[in-house]
Amino acid sequence: MSEDDNNMEEYPAEIHDYLTAFEKSLGSVDEMLKTMMSVSRSELLQKLDPLEQAKLDLVSVYALNSMFWVYLATQGINPKEHPVKQELERIRTYMNKVKEIADKKKASKLDKGAASRFVKNALWEPNAENEHISKTPAKGKKRQ
Repeated sequence: MSEDDNNMEEYPAEIHDYLTAFEKSLGSVDEMLKTMMSVSRSELLQKLDPLEQAKLDLVSVYALNSMFWVYLATQGINPKEHPVKQELERIRTYMNKVKEIADKKKASKLDKGAASRFVKNALWEPNAENEHISKTPAKGKKRQ
């Protein structure tokens, strides 16, 4: 009997696919962490602008706290009742703030002068039929 057959008997067959996917995900996390750890933090931060540094720090701390969440769950502790839940919410708040800042940087700037000229030229003027005769209105004449 192979080792896989013994393992299959220890847990229900329905969760085998979930465990296989979980194992693959752990492998991906392990590879990502190895990649991140291969470069020194100071060397990495020198290459990034402050906004990118903040993003990196937030992703790192979120990943660490998420792994702690999973650890608590594997130990039979309800992570929803642990302070790690508040920490993850706090980190999400800061992630949203950084996202807002990044979105503001990406947003197009409004040229107020050009916009007002565009609107002014696009609006219909009641004296438009008189404009082709003279651009400057006659002063002192009353409208009929």
